Amino acid sequence: MYDNPTVLTIAGSDSGGGAGIQADLKTIAMLGGFGASVITALTAQNTMAVTGIHPVPPDFVVQQLTAVLSDLRVRAVKTGMLFSGEIIRAVAAGLANRDFPLVVDPVCVAQSGARLLEESAVTEMVRHLFPITDLLTPNIPEAELFTGLTLKSAQDICEAAERLLAMGPKAVLIKGGHMDSPASTDWYVTPGQKPLPLMQSRVDTKNLHGTGCTLSAAIAAHLGLGHDMLTSVRKAQLYLHAALRSSYSVGKGGGSPNHAVPLLKERARLGTLDELAETGRLLSQLPRFAKLIPEVRSNLVLALPYASTAQDIAAFSGRITCTRRGEVILAGGPEFGASSHMARVLLAARKFNPRLTCSLNIACNDETLAALKRTGMTCASFDRALEPADGLGREGGTMDWGTQAALEASSTPRNTDAVVDMGGMGKEPMIRLMALDTKELMVKVRRILDLL
Repeated sequence: MYDNPTVLTIAGSDSGGGAGIQADLKTIAMLGGFGASVITALTAQNTMAVTGIHPVPPDFVVQQLTAVLSDLRVRAVKTGMLFSGEIIRAVAAGLANRDFPLVVDPVCVAQSGARLLEESAVTEMVRHLFPITDLLTPNIPEAELFTGLTLKSAQDICEAAERLLAMGPKAVLIKGGHMDSPASTDWYVTPGQKPLPLMQSRVDTKNLHGTGCTLSAAIAAHLGLGHDMLTSVRKAQLYLHAALRSSYSVGKGGGSPNHAVPLLKERARLGTLDELAETGRLLSQLPRFAKLIPEVRSNLVLALPYASTAQDIAAFSGRITCTRRGEVILAGGPEFGASSHMARVLLAARKFNPRLTCSLNIACNDETLAALKRTGMTCASFDRALEPADGLGREGGTMDWGTQAALEASSTPRNTDAVVDMGGMGKEPMIRLMALDTKELMVKVRRILDLL
């Protein structure tokens, strides 16, 4: 039987559903845990503002905590909005003798700017909660508040992390989302070890409400599943990144991450494999399609919704090949992760147009290039001779670099139909068609075949 570990969240309630207890329980459930909760405050809020806060009496916070711990086998716990010094002292006392990890998200201010921690409670958190914390997860403003430093550089962040470690936590994760930088870097620090930068690409979205809650809850969930601290942090980062990329607005202000993204991807897996198989069958029946198959053979890849890795992209495990007579053979069945190279091509192209879902590689020769040009489709190309030395020999390196270089040089990167790889020493030239869906891909292939 699958073990759903109980993960406890101690935080405030968000009536808008994007942060606090609501975000935590969604996250824990999506990652395979059983969420339990202790509510520290009720808030009246939506995507635009917090209009009211009603703290729970500390003795009732204790009553909730006692009820949970006396019956449920808790594997990990996180704290969020604790609001007052009295509640902080009560929670710290209730968790002092636990035998499971504690993640503390020192929530001070909401995304809307509303203060969620009384000024007098800052000292109480440092004095009573930090010393029993396994991981502290402040953002930049919170780290500045607790250390008195102004954080403008990586060196500042490392100094702040050391000061925070001196306050008692076993590990500190300073979240870098507030820094003005191309990438979002979280800094993971433990005593006696060099700070470890954990980088993620930034997601262009205004739906950032509850990101801190979601990340700390995801870390706690992975700890509950038995992962070590650093692994839990990395897995939580990936979850939050995917949830941000798939976020959508639910109100007039900034929405929250899409906590259901693992469920949405899982639900789409079987349909994606079926669609890939059917599209492969249709390709194999096209007259003269064998003329488009290169010496290294073709492959067709199709992405899950919100795909982020090669394991989210399906392909034919044995590629698409043909006989001398022109008979097309789909070698192997559709599988996720079956084509690292083509998956990397599609993932690189999706950075410019996230709506792309599929790609097919075809032969690149005078005939196919001429036919491609006559269709009027938009093409971009790259020359392997220009690849930086640090990319050579790395698995998939040329696929990433080449696709990105071609699209960066294009005047219409979001609307590029094909990327032309000019080949190189021992590397066959290739055309890689891109499409929003399999129907559009079939149309592009037919147009090329009609002009051959």
